[in-house]
Amino acid sequence: MKIAMWSGPRNLSTAMMYSFASRRDFAVVDEPFYAMYLHRTGITHPMRDDIIASQPTEAQVVIDALTGSNPDESLHFYQKHMTQHMIESVPLDWLSQVKNVFLLRHPARVIASYAAKRESPTLDDIGFTQQVRLFDHVRKMGQTPVVIDSHDIRAAPEPALRQLCDDLGLDWDPAMLHWSKGGHPSDGVWASHWYGAVHGSTGFAGPEGPLPQLSGALAELCDAALPAYDRMVARKSA
Repeated sequence: MKIAMWSGPRNLSTAMMYSFASRRDFAVVDEPFYAMYLHRTGITHPMRDDIIASQPTEAQVVIDALTGSNPDESLHFYQKHMTQHMIESVPLDWLSQVKNVFLLRHPARVIASYAAKRESPTLDDIGFTQQVRLFDHVRKMGQTPVVIDSHDIRAAPEPALRQLCDDLGLDWDPAMLHWSKGGHPSDGVWASHWYGAVHGSTGFAGPEGPLPQLSGALAELCDAALPAYDRMVARKSA
């Protein structure tokens, strides 16, 4: 099985990758389209040159790796993807060869966390509209994707992950609840900038508190992202 997990940034995505990497039957990959995205868009991100040097920049090369043999001859292959990396020119036909899961987080939480790491985020940066586009594409292909919310996972990790495994046709593995502190060999080179909190963890953080209060441009950005988020929330798995 190949699982493509689609989220925007600051969305529990690294913790989810660590969770699946804790299983003995999974290989994982960390944001394989990141270098391609930076190379094609010219956008400035922290560690841009290092990222571009670390991965293929041709979309088809990445796609071939994602749809070919699983790394290390693993039974399953978990792919952590950022929706904003899937710019319009990237082919999407390969999505029929993977099981697609969409990971949500309220835009107020995403924006507050993202803005602390990179100034002046835009709607394109945080991936909500791209998530809807990908979701619609997967449904048009005839696949019914799984939709999960990071809020639910943090509130009750084991029940939420058990349900996810059931939706994917996987056996439950309690190893998914814990990982070793300090990172994972599959981390992208950007981990030192973005993954500090999860590198200090050995499991999922506890329930989230109230939504952060945003103002000015960040509040306007949240308002712009909310329609896409609300549409995806309505599709959450039971």
